[in-house]
Amino acid sequence: MTSPLSLDIISKLPKTDLHVHLDGSLRIETILELAKEDNVELPARDAAGLRRAMNIGQNCGSLVEYLKAFDVTLRVLQTRKGLVRSAYELAEDAARENVRYMEVRYSPMLHTRQGLKLTTVVEAVLEGLRAAQEEYGIESNVIICGIRNVSAESSLEMAELAVAYKNRGVVGFDLAGAEYDHPAKHHRAAFQLVRDNNINVTIHAGEAYGPESIAQAIHVCGAHRIGHGCRLRENGDLLHYLNDHRIPLECCPSSNVQTGAIRDLASHPIKLYKNLGLRVTVNTDNRLVTDTSVSKELWLCHKALGWGLADLKQVVLNGFKSAFLPFHVKQQYLRKVSEELAAFDDAAYTAPTEVGPSPHSVSSSAPPPPVGPAATSAEN
Repeated sequence: MTSPLSLDIISKLPKTDLHVHLDGSLRIETILELAKEDNVELPARDAAGLRRAMNIGQNCGSLVEYLKAFDVTLRVLQTRKGLVRSAYELAEDAARENVRYMEVRYSPMLHTRQGLKLTTVVEAVLEGLRAAQEEYGIESNVIICGIRNVSAESSLEMAELAVAYKNRGVVGFDLAGAEYDHPAKHHRAAFQLVRDNNINVTIHAGEAYGPESIAQAIHVCGAHRIGHGCRLRENGDLLHYLNDHRIPLECCPSSNVQTGAIRDLASHPIKLYKNLGLRVTVNTDNRLVTDTSVSKELWLCHKALGWGLADLKQVVLNGFKSAFLPFHVKQQYLRKVSEELAAFDDAAYTAPTEVGPSPHSVSSSAPPPPVGPAATSAEN
């Protein structure tokens, strides 16, 4: 007998989320409550109206239109209380779908409108994430972002903050924001600083601009991972360079459809990338704005791209291999996760005919069988 590979089954797989924005992943109820407590004006005063105003889960046609939702979320993320709560709830939501490791990114300079110090912003988010780790066991670290369409000077300030909090919860530096007409090379000083301090680099590239953006991220700014990379397929030579050097792609399928980077899920290049051997990972980007979870993204890849359980397992392992963690810590994760994944028999599941239940369920407690060493390598 075989069972359908439902959303509920996928929610039981141990997972990572390496590309998730704090300010795009609040609970809609939390936005409403924080706004009421702090007397913040919103475009709507109920959940349904706010979802419409923010285009939650809707195709926006462009990255610029998609980013307008952040104008709303940032209004309630200007207090220490709001930051602690939102970080905690993000980790709680992730833990409930069995995300074991998460890297939360945001730009502290966007949370200082009411006078918060940059250090207070960083420490508030870390406090929320650590509280969730104590409660649910999910490990979370922070990636600090510069913003392409602000200024090179502000990105350098964010890089200095990343250096100050290295080994204190910050594991990487990113460049986010509107990609078109805002090249990463303008922020070269920020990347030089973080690389001089041996800090990991990931850059949004190849989402709203072509493969030249990806090449610049890697060769000029020294990126160790690429956020999105949808347009990498337009340059085969560059594609093979990333593959040969095992530079991971932080793919966010549903978000790419929303921003117009991809026409639909069925045409997403992640399938090509995976078939060619690139280290692809599947992530949420923004849990609220995209109306998604890691489990849902994997389930959609299963439905739209025909990935079986073996494919999903490999992508899950890619996430742990690509984490900004020390090598030996990644090895420990991979050994444990490989054992747990082996408990899910590839032959026992068939494609579902309908959507399964909510992904927010507790992971399976069944003892996993032993697994061979091949699946535990962190080197491939």
